[in-house]
Amino acid sequence: MTGATAALPPEQKDIAALAKGGRTNVAGFVLRLGARIPFLFIAGHLYGAALVGRFAIAVVVVELAALVATLGLKRGLAQALSSTDRPHNAVVADALSVALIVSLCASALLCAFPQLMYPSSWITGLDRFFPLIILAPALSDVSLAALAYRHDVKASVTARAVVEPWTLSGAAYAFSFFTLRDGLILSYVASMTAALIASIVPLVRSYGVPTGWSPHLRGLFQLARANAPLAGADALEWGSRNVDRIVLGVLFAPGVVGIYYMAQQVASLPQKLKTSFDPILGPVVTQSLARRDYAAIARQVRQVAFWIIAAQLCLALMASIPRKAVMASVGAQFESGAAAMVFLLFAEVFASTGAVSESALVYMARHRNLVISATMLGVQVALSFAFVLGMRALGFGLTEQAAGAPVALMVTLLLTSVVKARVLRRMLGASVSPMRWPLAWAAIAAGLVGGAFTLLPPGHRAIQLAVGIPATAAIYLWMIWRYAFGPEDRALFTKMPKAEEATLPKEGGFTS
Repeated sequence: MTGATAALPPEQKDIAALAKGGRTNVAGFVLRLGARIPFLFIAGHLYGAALVGRFAIAVVVVELAALVATLGLKRGLAQALSSTDRPHNAVVADALSVALIVSLCASALLCAFPQLMYPSSWITGLDRFFPLIILAPALSDVSLAALAYRHDVKASVTARAVVEPWTLSGAAYAFSFFTLRDGLILSYVASMTAALIASIVPLVRSYGVPTGWSPHLRGLFQLARANAPLAGADALEWGSRNVDRIVLGVLFAPGVVGIYYMAQQVASLPQKLKTSFDPILGPVVTQSLARRDYAAIARQVRQVAFWIIAAQLCLALMASIPRKAVMASVGAQFESGAAAMVFLLFAEVFASTGAVSESALVYMARHRNLVISATMLGVQVALSFAFVLGMRALGFGLTEQAAGAPVALMVTLLLTSVVKARVLRRMLGASVSPMRWPLAWAAIAAGLVGGAFTLLPPGHRAIQLAVGIPATAAIYLWMIWRYAFGPEDRALFTKMPKAEEATLPKEGGFTS
């Protein structure tokens, strides 16, 4: 630890660590954004809504299986490493073994029952073998979690923000010349395989190959059982973002799901901002928890939640004001998904406080957090069916009916944030609310600027995108920087001297 960092008081050390990791991962978010946009254009213009919808339904099932296969180790591995006397590379090998075994079981199940991935279309070609890719994202997630324990966030950025999305875009374009039907599936397989390689290589460099290692079966089962609440929390959080796609897959043809999927992909980009802080927020929270410094945890939650909400609100305003132009840029047939995109964008804003609060609740109140998440997921499913079927009964068109799902998501995520923030506030004895009035003033100013560009004639959509969006962002960011940001907020954009040295060490337990 350098003298400059060691001299910092604890409250500045944790913010410095969060800012350091946040800078690295937000940079990764920008890279991922740059790589995801080409995929949306390629999928929208070359493959069409029906094939995109079929792909979206299959991927949502595979991703759920991969998430479950990690058994909560994405969040729980840091605790396992910090509380063991065994060599860390042996513990990581155990965790990878657990993920591998469960992945193979999940793959076998879906290969035997592929209808679970394709509920409304025929199964042909490579469809039945698609689940074999489950092991790639599962093993990659565990590997990156192990690297995050040592605060190697660069590996996560490389694998998830560079290798994975650029491989997906490039492969989707290349496969479009050979097979449109299986092109998206094959591109997904290629991207997940490349991301796995990009995760395993730095893992081996960091931890080394365990010598004399053999799986500890009893330890594996204990690890899985201990992390069951974490696995459930991960699955339920993921489910809240994807169950709407499953509901629409049951109620509508793949073409409708494809339009919704494109809106979801545009709106999910802000959600990546929250996950950008996951690799660093978890270890910093557990470090403060080990010191029983509850005030520090409240401060960390408030700080990160504010950063995320400020950024997500900016992105929501930038995309939702010229919403039809944004969706039409992906493909003319996707313009009808503009309303769904707006609801999804603001759903992510409402979700931020609850998602960051959960980063502490999964360690402090695992089962209570699990109950809240499960209850809210049930509420979301019920509201989704109620809104969609209600709109159908009233005679609305398919576009309006499908918008019922994101409305249900938005309402549920807002309720979830309120409940989880209150629970965490009671446990910590301090407020975790990130809200600041300048956010509202900045949003109003940005809305007025962006709204002025929507008054242009219909033939000027290019100006809305090329000039209106940057102008909206500029006024919003200026007001946030001038009136909402304090010194700790600006730390996110200021280089800190060796900030990572104030966090967890490479070997052993927590630093004090």
